[in-house]
Amino acid sequence: MCYNCGCGMPNDDMGNTDNITEETIKKAAKASGQSIEEAKKNTLELLKKQLGQKS
Repeated sequence: MCYNCGCGMPNDDMGNTDNITEETIKKAAKASGQSIEEAKKNTLELLKKQLGQKS
């Protein structure tokens, strides 16, 4: 999914490169000097905070 649409296909941008994909996360991880797993964990923690959930 593009991570934001909910289709469940992490490598498919659904024809729009503005959608968040696995490639987006890989690029962000590289830019921050992180592993992909670290970038995903950090993203998840921030999303939980923004949505008012506990870790």
